[in-house]
Amino acid sequence: MKLVQDLLTSDVGLMSAGVIGFIIVMAIYLTVFVRRKMREDAAAHPH
Repeated sequence: MKLVQDLLTSDVGLMSAGVIGFIIVMAIYLTVFVRRKMREDAAAHPH
């Protein structure tokens, strides 16, 4: 419980939580972006 309290109350904890959140959002965005580009490329060059 102390770990969660430190994460949500201390300056370093809040920065860590922000960085973790940012990395997760970036990973989701990049996954969606790459999959969209793959689909566009496959549609533009049918075999």
